[in-house]
Amino acid sequence: MSGGGSRRPDEGVGERLKRFQARYEPIATRLLLLGIFVTGLTAQFVRPVGDALEGKAFLGGALLSLVGYVLYDTVKDLAASLRTPTRAQVKSRDLGTFVTEAFEARNVEISFLGYTGETLYNALYHRLEGFLDDPGPTRRVSVRFLIPDFRQPMIVPSRVGVDGVPVDDEEFRKRLELKCQDYDRSLSAIAQRLTMVGRVTVECEYRFYPGIPRDKVCIFNRELVLHGLYDMAARTMGFGPEPEYYDPKGYRTDLNVWSREDSDDAKAAVATWNKHFDDLWGLAERPPWHRGAAA
Repeated sequence: MSGGGSRRPDEGVGERLKRFQARYEPIATRLLLLGIFVTGLTAQFVRPVGDALEGKAFLGGALLSLVGYVLYDTVKDLAASLRTPTRAQVKSRDLGTFVTEAFEARNVEISFLGYTGETLYNALYHRLEGFLDDPGPTRRVSVRFLIPDFRQPMIVPSRVGVDGVPVDDEEFRKRLELKCQDYDRSLSAIAQRLTMVGRVTVECEYRFYPGIPRDKVCIFNRELVLHGLYDMAARTMGFGPEPEYYDPKGYRTDLNVWSREDSDDAKAAVATWNKHFDDLWGLAERPPWHRGAAA
């Protein structure tokens, strides 16, 4: 995907402009510095040119531009070394920061694949609530949640049986589904209020995917991907006489970070996760309790 002159299908205009800038900016900068040097040197010794430019310190400026020309690569490498390093791994509790950064865009698209999405829900709700006072630059928000189909028997989440054997627990699964239903209701309600005001269009939708919650994935504006693995052996104590449950703790999950701003490998990973999520979303089932894609 990174070789030759082939263009990736999902590569946008902005991405192509960045590649164009990275390729030709050093050449243009060197030509500019060299042009300043030649012009200044000429103006110093050719009077008509100096009179036309109406300056006196041509030689000094020419020499400075020559120094800049010679040191260009060194300065560029130094700037690169001082650049803030890309975050390689973050905590799930840091999701609020990524949500805030994502909402700096005019069109916001956030996709989630995982368990209940509670950590992301909390950050999203408070951010959308702030839109009632000031939406900032954002004009459209699309949020997609892919959660397990809690209607189906599961080994995780489940009840901890004898010798740690997982035992499917329909009641526990139902409680988790009701929790997600409440999240959907809350997000849909505030999305409807914002859309009715007319300054921001907000869409939120939940869908079921088959299987157990193993991967936790958050995709922000199709540019940034956070991925981690749930602790499948994590347990939760029940209330009173209730037993223990296998219940992954999403807020404890460490997340690896991939960005289109990084290496070719990172760009490929972002493209792969976007495609994977889109494909899974297209196959996923809408819950019967969902209030509609356009909230």
